[in-house]
Amino acid sequence: MKKYIIALGLVAILSGCAEFNKYITVSSNATPQEKFRACALSEAQSKLQNGTLFAQSMTATKDEIVNTCIKKLALEAAGIDSEAQSITSNIINSLQNLNK
Repeated sequence: MKKYIIALGLVAILSGCAEFNKYITVSSNATPQEKFRACALSEAQSKLQNGTLFAQSMTATKDEIVNTCIKKLALEAAGIDSEAQSITSNIINSLQNLNK
């Protein structure tokens, strides 16, 4: 619980810094832990900026961030992270055209 509060505090402090990107950007050679940490910070910062970081309980927010990052990292490891947006857009456009 303390670690979660400290992490949220860190996100709040870092979100105001111009150098925050260095904490959420990692190289392709980064360890899985570094990639996860960067993803979690990025997700928490996004939630903080759009006002949803504290909308749920801490446990629910933590679980959501963890699950989101696990999915993102799994897609990246499978080599389809960069394709996912394009594939999804194509599917939606195709379905939309069928529905006309």
